Order: sequence, then structure tokens, then C-alpha cells
Amino acid sequence: MSTSSSPDTPAVIVEHFDTYASLTLNRPASYNALSEEMMAALQEALNTLAQDARLHCIVIKAAGKAFCAGHNLKEMRAQPEQAYYERLFQQCSKMMQSIVHFPVPVIAQVHGMATAAGCQLVASCDLALASDDASFAVSGINVGLFCSTPAVALSRNIGSKAALEMLMTGRFISAAQAQAQGLINHSVPGPDLATATQELVQAICSKSPAAVRTGKAMFYKQAALPLEQAYDYAGHVMACNMMHADATEGIDAFIEKRPAVWGKTA
Repeated sequence: MSTSSSPDTPAVIVEHFDTYASLTLNRPASYNALSEEMMAALQEALNTLAQDARLHCIVIKAAGKAFCAGHNLKEMRAQPEQAYYERLFQQCSKMMQSIVHFPVPVIAQVHGMATAAGCQLVASCDLALASDDASFAVSGINVGLFCSTPAVALSRNIGSKAALEMLMTGRFISAAQAQAQGLINHSVPGPDLATATQELVQAICSKSPAAVRTGKAMFYKQAALPLEQAYDYAGHVMACNMMHADATEGIDAFIEKRPAVWGKTA
């Protein structure tokens, strides 16, 4: 896989496999900073892949020494106008929300550092694995900038005190700390990261794709509802899910002690 930063190479490399796809951030010279180019490439890839009914999940990973160093500060300082910054952060927020609203699970495969909006990218993914030497920070405060938009994703992953400590000090946390606080699912030795990611991909791909898609959408919607409304909504979704051919097949397969075959017609 190319790790060149030449303008002739894509900012994001998209690879298709049988039931999943991977997106590789491909600007290693800038530590895969979320430049306008990088965010546009990610948005385009997400928009295209969202239309692929064959996908069960996608993986976001990175070339080079780091996962993502956040926004490109040199690019930002070159255009010191509030209107530009408003558009830039709107572009970033739209891209992050596209991950949350993506129809199938999005898995972050993290190595090196994930800082500021790069940490936001990890937090926006549904699941995340990291090498045990990876590190995470929302470090804008170190240059006089509170990481307000990263705080939205971070605070939806970890507790308020842990999030505010990261946001107000800019300190890095280790992969072990990130796992303990809920920012990532698992921390594994670096040489095992790709294998661990594949195991998670295969675990998801072995399940009913209809149930997984239904479940992701339901999970985020119910989380924003009051308790009683959440249960009403979840009950309706579960009743609809029970009527799907995959649920019929899965329950029959369980009773008959055989593997389920997903995608059967009713």
C-alpha cells in the first residue's frame, strides 16, 4: 500500500472486500491531518459506500506513523476569517455525523497518535481497536483553542470528568487508559492490530446484516430519547425485526441446532 503524500495519490484509499470495505487515510507526511482535502475525500467515500447494500461494516485506518493528527493548523492559519472557520468546522461536523449515521458499523483501527479532531474521529466511530502503544489527546487547549467540536464526540464516549480532564489539560492518555474510559473497545499489541480488527470484522459479518443495520440505527436514536419513549421505540423496532426473514431463519436455526443462513426469503 502506498504511503506517498504526492498530490497524485488519493488522500483516502478505498478497498473493497467481500462484505466490508476499508478506508485508509493516506497523507502520512502530515500525520493524516484532517485537511479540507482529507475531509472531502472521507465524505465522498462515506457517501458512496453508504449506498452499497452488500457491506456489513467498514474499517477506517491510516498509513504512516500516526492515525490522525487532527485539523491542519497551517491550513487554518492561512485563512484567518471566522466565516472560513465556520465552514471548516461545519464540514468536519458533517463528516463525523456521516460516520454515526452510516448504515453499518464503522470500526477505527488506530496506531500511533490520534489527537484533537483525530481523537474525535475515533470517538465518532462505532467501535475502535488500537495498538497498545497508541496515544490519544484533545490538545487544542495547548495552543489556546478549546476542542469544542471534538468534545461533542468525546463526551458521548467517556464520562464527563475524564473528558474534561483531557479537554482542559491537553494531556495524552494511553491505549490502556482509552480502553478503561470507553474511548476504544480493545488495546492489543501492535503486530496483532490488523488481525484483531479482522476478527472483529468477521464477528460482525457473520451476523444477520439486516439485524446489524437495524440495531445501529436504533441504538443511536434511542439514546437521544427519554426512557419511556426509548422503550416504546425499541419495542416497535424489535417487533418489526421479528417479522424479518432473518429473524425467522435465525430462531429456526437455533431450535434446529444448525447454522443460520442469512438472507433467505420469507
